[in-house]
Amino acid sequence: MYTLLFENQDFIIVCKPVSISVHCDDQITGFAAQLSRQMQTKLFVVHRLDKVTSGLMIFAKSSSVAAQFGAMFEAHLVAKYYLALSDKKPRKKQGTIKGDMQKSRRSGWRLVNSANNPAISRFMSISAGAGKRLFLLKPETGKTHQLRVALKSIGAAIIGDPIYATGIAKLAADRCYLHAWQLSFNFADKEYDFRSDPTEGALFLNPQFLALLAPWSDPGSIKWSKA
Repeated sequence: MYTLLFENQDFIIVCKPVSISVHCDDQITGFAAQLSRQMQTKLFVVHRLDKVTSGLMIFAKSSSVAAQFGAMFEAHLVAKYYLALSDKKPRKKQGTIKGDMQKSRRSGWRLVNSANNPAISRFMSISAGAGKRLFLLKPETGKTHQLRVALKSIGAAIIGDPIYATGIAKLAADRCYLHAWQLSFNFADKEYDFRSDPTEGALFLNPQFLALLAPWSDPGSIKWSKA
């Protein structure tokens, strides 16, 4: 059901599978509740992933630790890095996507030009062969659907995205190709770095794709675009 990567007295790090909501969804028990039951301990959600997104999540073991992580996320002290695949080439290979997000149709969101409370996402991309584009994404904020909307806004919707992709990229995919890949933070004066490569999705599991990750193995050392 899940892969436990790390556990101590304060928190755990797990890899969320694709196609399960963090909280209850249409009367289906959410990932947080399932995890608490299987580990036989109450766990506290400190951040979220969309139902269609797989990858690394932090769960606190107490409300006080959850509050600490909440403050860290609010202060942008947790570095998050995601992988995504698109079948479209973006207008530019790397940069920053910034703008306010507004509700749109079909439970979706859209990016607008104002910046009153903007979503900010850094990205870089490389060719993944056969008409595919691999993205490394660094969200600076934590808005709903942020990365999915960001890539849609530059003409490179994520393959398999049920809301923002269109045509074959939406209908023929075996999953939404967005994965929370790495996490870095300092907690109680100790540095933590976690990585979890994708384990679901034929395109993610292609040996050619896995080889592309090598230059990005240490995303914290990358010089990210500020514009």
